[in-house]
Amino acid sequence: MSSLKDLLAQRAALDEQISQTKERERAEAIAKVKSLMSDYGLTAADLSTRTPKAAKVSKVAVKYRNQATGETWSGRGLQPKWLKAAIAAGANLADFHV
Repeated sequence: MSSLKDLLAQRAALDEQISQTKERERAEAIAKVKSLMSDYGLTAADLSTRTPKAAKVSKVAVKYRNQATGETWSGRGLQPKWLKAAIAAGANLADFHV
């Protein structure tokens, strides 16, 4: 059975090996990337990821307006609550047409 001191020494040795291996493999990876970039004539700018342009959101003209509150609806999607309530109270959809 190992003592705590022995185990800590082993951990320190392993940490050192991990650090050296990580640095060596990183250097090899950098050399490989540089070689590939040279072979294909690439630059660092070629490696940057291009962000896709945001889709343009088109504004739709207002088709219906509540004159009392100023609330609006484009006529697309579900009817808003204010319009449903007004129609349920006896109003006509044409009454709100802009």
